[in-house]
Amino acid sequence: MENGAARTAPAVIVAIDGPSGTGKSSTSKAVAAQLGLSYLDTGAQYRAITWWMVSNGIDITDPTAIADAAGKAEIVSGTDPANPTISVDGVDVAGPIRTQEVTSKVSAVSAVPEVRARITELQRSLAAEAEHGIVVEGRDIGTTVLPDADLKIFLTASPEARAAAAAAS
Repeated sequence: MENGAARTAPAVIVAIDGPSGTGKSSTSKAVAAQLGLSYLDTGAQYRAITWWMVSNGIDITDPTAIADAAGKAEIVSGTDPANPTISVDGVDVAGPIRTQEVTSKVSAVSAVPEVRARITELQRSLAAEAEHGIVVEGRDIGTTVLPDADLKIFLTASPEARAAAAAAS
């Protein structure tokens, strides 16, 4: 190194995609922790915006109402793989976003293009800001959200492994 300058590795972006029940979250957290990278659970962001809409009386059956509200919530995702956090308007929603009520409505909310655009923007921003790099897991990460990721993984599991994982959770 010339003049005593420290050499820094470029930030790496790892995209892990695949169907639910394949171990994306567990694998992504472990990879991020092992490599000293940040971690982002994109599904939690969709759950968070759904929780906000339900909590604020937005009609989940009305795509126009969902679209109109898409930009109103302030969603903050913590990226520590050992303790990923998610808050909406300053409220910790890590627990509430995992309720059956939110789970049953997240597909309707996430199908609205304005919601997808908003959350995709958040995801790209977090990936760009990750100082040492980040592991981002969720649907469409390697194809739509971060098509230029340094490493793209599509994680699959046998039906038996998926059933065992579902039974364990």
